[in-house]
Amino acid sequence: MYAIIEDKGRQYSVQEGDLLLIDLREAAAKESIVFDRVLFLRTDAETRVGRPTVDGARVTATVLGEVKGPKVIIRKFRRRKNYRRKNGHRQRSLRIRIESIEA
Repeated sequence: MYAIIEDKGRQYSVQEGDLLLIDLREAAAKESIVFDRVLFLRTDAETRVGRPTVDGARVTATVLGEVKGPKVIIRKFRRRKNYRRKNGHRQRSLRIRIESIEA
């Protein structure tokens, strides 16, 4: 099975067993998350396109934990003005495993 889900304005294509990084939310490790907004669903027998979502379809995932992305360095510089700024940022994400896709 194959599905396209929407979460917080982003779309993800998923299959059972996939590992995925999504935007951070309040969820503990080993907790289950259900995605109700399934935009597209393909099984062995049929293909269903939602208008805007597929009725009765849902994707269940298990939270594996919180991870940090790569460090991004932001530099500001004005020549001859003695102006230099350095700032860093690491985006926090949630790692999940897709357990089941239900039609």
